[in-house]
Amino acid sequence: MTAIPKVSVLIPSYNYARFLPTAIESVLRQDFTDYELIVSDDASTDGSADLIRALAAREPRIRPRLRSHRAGMVAHWNECLAAARGEYVKFIFADDCLTYRYSLGRLVSHLEDNAGAVLAISARLVLDEQAAPRELWDELKTPGLRRGPEAIARCLWHDKNLLGEPSAALFRRRAGTRGFDPQLRQLVDLEFWFHLLQAGDLYYDAEPICSFRRHPAQQTMQNRGAHVGPVESLRIAARYLDKAAPAWGVRTARFRQMQILHRCLHYSRKRAPRTPEIVAAESSLLARLPWPWHLACWSLHRCAKPFDNLGRYARRVQRRHRPAALPPHLRQWRAPLPPPTTARDGSFRARSGRDAPDAAPSPLASRLPA
Repeated sequence: MTAIPKVSVLIPSYNYARFLPTAIESVLRQDFTDYELIVSDDASTDGSADLIRALAAREPRIRPRLRSHRAGMVAHWNECLAAARGEYVKFIFADDCLTYRYSLGRLVSHLEDNAGAVLAISARLVLDEQAAPRELWDELKTPGLRRGPEAIARCLWHDKNLLGEPSAALFRRRAGTRGFDPQLRQLVDLEFWFHLLQAGDLYYDAEPICSFRRHPAQQTMQNRGAHVGPVESLRIAARYLDKAAPAWGVRTARFRQMQILHRCLHYSRKRAPRTPEIVAAESSLLARLPWPWHLACWSLHRCAKPFDNLGRYARRVQRRHRPAALPPHLRQWRAPLPPPTTARDGSFRARSGRDAPDAAPSPLASRLPA
């Protein structure tokens, strides 16, 4: 048995052969080298298994895991997590990548320097399907340490995953042994972050040291059409509302909880379709909101709404006249390995293209199957 690595890097993949070399390459070029790299395929039909076998035969740091039958997204993630041996776990989805050579080491340093933190997350550079940088996601803005309940409370208040996707996170394996909730499909990552943050704090890095790709084939886009997110958002709010109470203190916790309940119900009724699942989830939350509190929160919401609308309008005008631009060094960024193309004989060939400005010589450039 080899020595236990500091980090387990997990790349779960399903029908992402065209993106997979980029994700693997971004790990192999890291300055931090005390890691194991597990690349797992969930019975893909696009030749991913053959690609992984070929890359693993030429690169000994890759540990392939190839399923013969489909497990499904969440079960596949949990299988990868169960195979991890490192002190820390770093997921990188097959269509995402690490932005810089120092990305992995920097996330590790945040947890090493902050013993009370169980989760380190960074801003994300958003890429299009061709790996061109499009925008920067930096919802938390200010870098540094945050208490777990405060991070949970902020996400519940905004009814949004402000923390990010698994590709942007590093967490302590001992805190995540429960795994991802198999009952969820869309907000699986947010619920898992909340689960982790019950055991410790969050460290946020405002630099986009991870890159997240948006494209029509990703699971998020497919779930959106099925309205999976709204009902899961309500269920997560019901599950974790009490966990956020320490963020507000004894005097204001009850009031804040009632406000969050009212906001969740108000925006769910306003935006979500009236499916039986959503109505049932709303009824569960409504039972926790007594009518005096409902009336008080409704009155406050009505008073604050004109000011909220004015602020929203001002931000929209500002974006129209001064659209947010990526910093020059991010506009010039290129993926460490361009997505492969499929030759007529079914083999994979890498398209030519520039590496990232800080990239080391490509470990896989000469290892792609011909």
